Amino acid sequence: MAVTFGAYITIDGVGAAIDFYKAAFGAEEVMRMPSEDHPGKFLHAELKLFGGTLMMSDDFGMEGFASPLKLGATTFNLIVGLEKPDEVDAAMAKAAAAGATITMPAADQFWGDRFGMLRDPFGHAWGFGAPKG
Repeated sequence: MAVTFGAYITIDGVGAAIDFYKAAFGAEEVMRMPSEDHPGKFLHAELKLFGGTLMMSDDFGMEGFASPLKLGATTFNLIVGLEKPDEVDAAMAKAAAAGATITMPAADQFWGDRFGMLRDPFGHAWGFGAPKG
């Protein structure tokens, strides 16, 4: 059986988020589905990045779904596992240059990884880690 795993996030500003994820993470856009009732908003969009799929929709005020910016917090972290420790620093620096905020600088951790975290401009938290060796 083939197994895949992805994430589906709610964002305030999917169009801008796609541009950010392309610049920050090298994402490849798969598709966008614009809303006919809400000009400039997207019902669905899909990206390929870090070997997986990131799907998203704009925040339409649907019960149970809200963007982190509306909530003032996020309820989960998106974690990216990289192969080499120096890739952690490079990925975080690229994301920061594109507009992310470093919330935990990359450092060697007690559990054996080089790990750091950032928050993207849309409020989602991302962790980047790789085994130290």
